[in-house]
Amino acid sequence: MVRLCTGLVALVLLVSAAPAQASSPSRFQRFDTMPVFRNSDAGQHTAAEIAAATADGRLVVYTDSPARRIGFAKPGRTLTPDGVLAMPGEPTSVDIVGGLALVAVNTSKSYTEPSGVLVVVDLGRRAIVASHELGGQPDSIDISKDGRYAAIAIENERDEDVNEGAIPQAPAGFLTIVDLAGQKPAQWKLRKVELTGIAEVAPTDPEPEYVSINGRNQVAVTLQENNHIAIVDLRSGTVVKHFSAGTATVKNTDTKDDGRYEPTETITAAREPDAVAWLDDHTLGTADEGDYLGGSRTWTVFDADSGRVVFSSGDELQRIAVEQGQYPDGRSDNKGVEPEGLAVATFGRDRYAFVGLERANLVAVYDVNNPRRPRFLQALPTGVAPEGLLPIPATGTLVVAAEEDSAEDGIRSSLSGYRLTRTPLALSLAHNQGTPSIVSDGIGFGALSGLSGVPGDHRNVVAVTDAAYDPTRILTIDTAAAPARIRKELTLTKDGKPVGYDGEGIAARRSGYWIAVEGDGKQKPNLLVEVAANGAVVREVPLPEAVAKTATSNGFEGVTVTGSGKSEQVWLAVQREWKADKPGQATLARFTPATGEWAFAAYPLDAPQAGAWIGLSEITALNDRTLLVLERDNQRGDLAKTKKVYRVDISDLRPVAAGAEKPVVTKKLAQDLVPALKADGATTHDKPEGLAVVGSGPFRRLVGVVDNDGLEDAPGESVFLRLGRI
Repeated sequence: MVRLCTGLVALVLLVSAAPAQASSPSRFQRFDTMPVFRNSDAGQHTAAEIAAATADGRLVVYTDSPARRIGFAKPGRTLTPDGVLAMPGEPTSVDIVGGLALVAVNTSKSYTEPSGVLVVVDLGRRAIVASHELGGQPDSIDISKDGRYAAIAIENERDEDVNEGAIPQAPAGFLTIVDLAGQKPAQWKLRKVELTGIAEVAPTDPEPEYVSINGRNQVAVTLQENNHIAIVDLRSGTVVKHFSAGTATVKNTDTKDDGRYEPTETITAAREPDAVAWLDDHTLGTADEGDYLGGSRTWTVFDADSGRVVFSSGDELQRIAVEQGQYPDGRSDNKGVEPEGLAVATFGRDRYAFVGLERANLVAVYDVNNPRRPRFLQALPTGVAPEGLLPIPATGTLVVAAEEDSAEDGIRSSLSGYRLTRTPLALSLAHNQGTPSIVSDGIGFGALSGLSGVPGDHRNVVAVTDAAYDPTRILTIDTAAAPARIRKELTLTKDGKPVGYDGEGIAARRSGYWIAVEGDGKQKPNLLVEVAANGAVVREVPLPEAVAKTATSNGFEGVTVTGSGKSEQVWLAVQREWKADKPGQATLARFTPATGEWAFAAYPLDAPQAGAWIGLSEITALNDRTLLVLERDNQRGDLAKTKKVYRVDISDLRPVAAGAEKPVVTKKLAQDLVPALKADGATTHDKPEGLAVVGSGPFRRLVGVVDNDGLEDAPGESVFLRLGRI
């Protein structure tokens, strides 16, 4: 049986890590992910965008623009949904002072008739107690540390369909200051601060995007489309400093959407910053998202008194995403990882900056104890499109709001919670907790669709990339490292040139590899590809024509080998039923290289839940008599039910030739993968697609990987699973 214990390597990690635990550096570890539809129902379209917390950290309030409401959640051991409250329009931002939530709400009729209100909510009563007209469309809101002021960016955003989104487009935006001290909410006074005439880009049409207040009651305002930053004194309401955000030149950048990572270009682009945050009272940082003029793929630190750049991240954010297997190659030609969010907070004696990468679905965490020399610490996987970054020092947590919500793609808007811990990463990874679980030595990776042990190697496994990347590569993964580490890549070649397949399975042999290539049931056939040790394609083996013509788009998904030499047999798993199959049965195919013969057996699939399908994702040999088969549904998150490994005894199995009645194999449950997929507080991944046996004798271990789909309509987290001793 596959036992739920950590195996030899994890045990070594545990023993070696334990003595150092007391001096281990602090890091953030995810503890839960809450889809925000849990505050209503799964059929509603939601979008958690910006979040705020009470001073004690016991209540989180988030905006939900499409549903025209704010939502509530209680952080604890998990994130617990705690209800919603309707708003008079689309909430764009929220902050909290005392027991009051201040919500900026967009009520605009059109781009040319912008309007909005500041809604004040009594959190104890969950009731609106005041409302103030803002005179324009609001975006960001921030409250001063002393509770005396609120600052609201009135963006009056442009229509991107007019003149290709170029500005100026009237009416101009401005800054609103709200005087909070000494008055009841209904009596608060609002002051307008004009920001026209200061930017070099479209000075008549400032579009304030984001605000952040320092300890001197100065508010930094980004004018994103104007590529400008203004600093306003809140007491006097005057602009005390303003400067261009400038341009950044970044080397070693991938600028092509071509399914491969090639950081060979240099770009120079306007920063066009979105979020801004103070690192201290004289130093501020920006997330340089870019817009219609550019996007430098960086985050920047400015000396606020002079406007001088004191730090630029260069290509670091891109490298972080690459090394963690979450680089969005599809965005290489358009702003790359797209830094958008930024938050800064002090936890104990340490000050951290959190940079949200909207397209990589990551938050990069930096040590900014020296604000002029940020030091990268770790990257945290998030839901799709992280927008709101909420550090909560009172409880030692970080909450990230991810706004993308697409039920048909299995993507739901969410709040993710991370807790500051001193538990060593290696110790957490032994229990499938902590991130990252797999990294690379600068090798671009993702879409790990197949996995295989390596004959005679008790440390490494190999993986194959699927059609999300081109050309196809074989990656060598060091499983003894924590996190697991991709050390080498081997590009497949055909007739001396790189070749791309939809590689869905790999089986390593002493003389090379077998690759299972999935066809589309129409123009592209399912193929068994023999590959030499140097990556050269030796031959492509098609299915018998009688079988191939029954194929659908759900083809080969795994391959493994039993025996060797003349007794070698290659087993392949077909994902789902083909046209000639009985309902609820998929096919196991066997190819004998010595004779060139194909033979087939039927595999009984579990019954799917309503609205789902179940298929095979991987096959791996435990020995010459036993196969392990990975069976899964196509669901993520709350809907995910079936992610299971079954044993199949083939010692007495007699597969048959094409056209004959296929014998049905008997399967026995070996392990349910859902607990391992949930262990890190993640949304349950839909595609565990690789399994491999590593080690020897009583110390053999089972490991697995999750296919991240190259971040296309997927959260994109690359996951390496340590599934225990066999």
